[in-house]
Amino acid sequence: MAFPLRETILRRGLALVALLATGLCNAACSFDIGSLTPGSGKETPQPSAAAVVEASPAGTNPREAQIHAARAQTLAQAGKTGEALAEFNVAVDLDPHNARAFYQRGLLYQSEKQHELAITDFTSANGLTPQQADPLLGRATSYLALGKAREAAMDLDEAVQASPQNGQLWLTRGAAYEKLGDKDKAAESYSRALLLRPKDETARSGLVRVGGRAG
Repeated sequence: MAFPLRETILRRGLALVALLATGLCNAACSFDIGSLTPGSGKETPQPSAAAVVEASPAGTNPREAQIHAARAQTLAQAGKTGEALAEFNVAVDLDPHNARAFYQRGLLYQSEKQHELAITDFTSANGLTPQQADPLLGRATSYLALGKAREAAMDLDEAVQASPQNGQLWLTRGAAYEKLGDKDKAAESYSRALLLRPKDETARSGLVRVGGRAG
């Protein structure tokens, strides 16, 4: 699923990881609203509105929740954080099984440096969509911003199993293990990131810092 801000957001994410790896991050986070499909980069096919309504538990309204979530995304991209959060709150109230809304709200909390709230939402998204890399990466990024490198590394170990061709995961995993002082795992992660993204200078400099050899 493509969004207008995706390329800009990914570039910001690279700068964030560099700051995390050198211990300079003050909890700034990327706002990357991505797909929740493991490894494929494609959006999960959505059921028809009629099917969604028919299958909904009593008291929920997934169709209306999707409308509020889409509105929240537009508001977030326009920089209207307060209004966006209000719309996301309505969306998850209307459909507490909407993993995408939890994930997107988590990213918005993360962008506002509200990392505990972001972690809660990423945990909800992960519970609703197990073995998906995006919520794990989001939660790991917030853990790193809070200085919880061990928790971040655990999430990233799981995430790279779900999506081994995702260079961002390996890059962030390298940062986590570098902060833990595990140079071997950090070097392995930065090396994998470089294999997937040969021109990535953040991965290259990280590999050099931990004593690895960049090709």
